[in-house]
Amino acid sequence: MDPALCRSLTWGRGMEVADHKLLSATTGIEMFFAAPRSPSKRGTNENTNKLLRQYLPKGMYLGDLSQPVLDTIAAKLNNRPLKCLGFRTPAEFMAEEAAALTG
Repeated sequence: MDPALCRSLTWGRGMEVADHKLLSATTGIEMFFAAPRSPSKRGTNENTNKLLRQYLPKGMYLGDLSQPVLDTIAAKLNNRPLKCLGFRTPAEFMAEEAAALTG
């Protein structure tokens, strides 16, 4: 992925980001956090969580999933049209953004 497309990341406040400083230092990506108990300020994130739950139920142990299974789930999600992207797929949107950056 083009590094210019990965400039920042907005998280909730769960334990999954306890090492956010290390992640930021390692990747160079600036981290932001949503206001506590304000899921409406992370609408796209909440929608993505809902889509992920179709494949990965809450409480499921992800360590048992193989990389090919995870790749299949990612492909399905990245090739699903989304209203917030004008009914383009995330893959189409990212390809357009990358093309615009490279001119």
